[in-house]
Amino acid sequence: MRNCIVMGDSTDAWHNLAVEELLFDTVSPDCAVFYLWQNRNTVVVGRHQNAWRECRVGLLESEGGYLARRSSGGGAVFHDLGNLNFSFVLPRVAYDVRRQLGVVQRAVATFGIQAEFTGRNDLVIRGSGAKFSGSAYRFSRDAALHHGTIMVDVALEKLGRYLAPDEGKLRAKGIDSVRSRVINLRSLNPDISVSALTEALKQGFAAEYGPAEALEIADLDPERLRGLERKYDAWDFRLGRALPFDATLEHRFDWGGVMLQLSLKQGAVCAARAFSDAMDEAMIGQIAPALANVRYENEALANALRALAHPQADELAQWLSTTDLGGHNS
Repeated sequence: MRNCIVMGDSTDAWHNLAVEELLFDTVSPDCAVFYLWQNRNTVVVGRHQNAWRECRVGLLESEGGYLARRSSGGGAVFHDLGNLNFSFVLPRVAYDVRRQLGVVQRAVATFGIQAEFTGRNDLVIRGSGAKFSGSAYRFSRDAALHHGTIMVDVALEKLGRYLAPDEGKLRAKGIDSVRSRVINLRSLNPDISVSALTEALKQGFAAEYGPAEALEIADLDPERLRGLERKYDAWDFRLGRALPFDATLEHRFDWGGVMLQLSLKQGAVCAARAFSDAMDEAMIGQIAPALANVRYENEALANALRALAHPQADELAQWLSTTDLGGHNS
């Protein structure tokens, strides 16, 4: 397999996410790509999250920060220049999350730090369980994307001020705040810097996958890249159009929280939006279309989701079959 390393050429999140999507869309079936990049003062929300609930958008922007939305599922994260992002873009048949995270574990081990994989998407410090890296995933028929963060020397005060995580999520994890469960690697070893970790990651990737050649962002299709930059920069994509809704239904499952906003007409759903921090962004993306034109009653809503034939949709259907649908404004 041909291996390529791509180094970010900007700290603009909208540009960087556009580069990542272009790599994902054009990955060769015999190529593994490792992309390293940074964003400046940015909150990045998951594909199906409600940005207004996850981030104090007004505060972030008033202090010169940026709001971005990525293409994968999962929760909101804060990026500054003390954080290093990594992306693996691979043929789907080559996807192996433990092998990919092994590259990160190998890199931090060169600084005397032992890490282990836990939960659905985290790397934590062995022994203390403090989190320094979170991941998210996306798949097409032929390609896989695995991207994540590595906290080297992040401004934790800003992280705590800008992020507004769901209190139910924190209670489920048994923690008081998002800041209480994360750690900067530099607090464990002052010799770690973003540049030093970058070199260790490049060496770790080559050790795991084999020698790699450089792939320059300047060599990517500039017209397609500009189009994707416009997509990620667009207000509607980042923050979403307001939907007049008559009912809000919300619940947290082991795999993530879901909030449904439904507009009703003559007893049926005429428009829907589904927000979630679930990792499976493809499944969440099917919920709103499945509920269109369905009668606003328990079993009708539940049956529409059961038709998706997905374990998580089945759990949501089971909850909808018994939850109280009253209290809407239609």
